[in-house]
Amino acid sequence: MNDDAPMIEVSHLVKRFGDHVVLKDVSLRVEKGQAVALIGPSGSGKSTLLRCLNLLTIPDEGTVRIGRDSLQFQGSATRLPGDAVLAGFRARTGMVFQHFNLFPHMTVLGNVMEGPVTVLRQPKAQAAEVARELLGKVGLLDKAGTWPDKLSGGQKQRVAIARALAMRPQVMLFDEATSALDPELVGEVLRVIKVLAEEGMTMLLVTHEMSFAREVADCVAFMRDGVIVEFGPARQVIDAPREAETRAFLARFHEGRERLVAQ
Repeated sequence: MNDDAPMIEVSHLVKRFGDHVVLKDVSLRVEKGQAVALIGPSGSGKSTLLRCLNLLTIPDEGTVRIGRDSLQFQGSATRLPGDAVLAGFRARTGMVFQHFNLFPHMTVLGNVMEGPVTVLRQPKAQAAEVARELLGKVGLLDKAGTWPDKLSGGQKQRVAIARALAMRPQVMLFDEATSALDPELVGEVLRVIKVLAEEGMTMLLVTHEMSFAREVADCVAFMRDGVIVEFGPARQVIDAPREAETRAFLARFHEGRERLVAQ
């Protein structure tokens, strides 16, 4: 991969579930160090796009490239690589879901160590050192010995972020990482994501937090009905969208901002 190539490149991606086409010829580029927010109504294909990038969902057509690794999909003619190659591809695309999926039988430290020890074959002492460093990064070093059921939702999600980072991913994918949280816990997770953006982590985020997308993302892609309707700089897309569908989607957000200003 040359230095000018994007870190994430999706070309003509198609995904069908039966007769329902969820992604319709989607193409997207995310440059190295960029944070791109995916916004749009429920059912528009945002989460499916993320799952295709991580190969949790296998596309029907198109090409996905993460860093130097590229995979092409041609329907029934597609030949996927072996399990080891797939595991390596997924490891380079750290993913954080709506629900935290922590291992309940492991402490916080054990959860963060598990991937590096099992997949990357790191020595346990090295994995523990890295895990403690990452727990410090997300503000949870004091919870290293705690069991997941003793954590708040926001704390669980921050552990999930540390666990993904422990795999040394080239990119981070966030699938509505705050949607399952109580409102008062959303901010603590968004602060961690903001720090990652400031540090230059390449990120693709599905989010309903429009203010956050506007402030933190470099670019925003608005999706509807399986296509990217509009893509551009975050503040331009959110403050002055060009497409009528984007304007309609963001109307409620702008009405809320205007009410706050009026107060």
